[in-house]
Amino acid sequence: MSSEEVKKYVLDIIADVAPDEELDGLKASESLRDQLDLDSMDFLDIVMELRKRHKVEVPSEDYGQLATLNSCVEYLTPKFA
Repeated sequence: MSSEEVKKYVLDIIADVAPDEELDGLKASESLRDQLDLDSMDFLDIVMELRKRHKVEVPSEDYGQLATLNSCVEYLTPKFA
């Protein structure tokens, strides 16, 4: 699976978890939590949706690797293979 496909999956999940947030101007190398004002429950919802929709497990010790859109894509792309 390509990086662009993984990016789309992540953005789709974020759009569902935080429907009022504008994703068009998202900076891929900046913190998602800061840009989108996500709280810890929103972040956990994203992780849970990854597992539910795509069967991708993210252990709690790896949550830091999901800080930015770029780091999400980098971390998740091999898991979708």
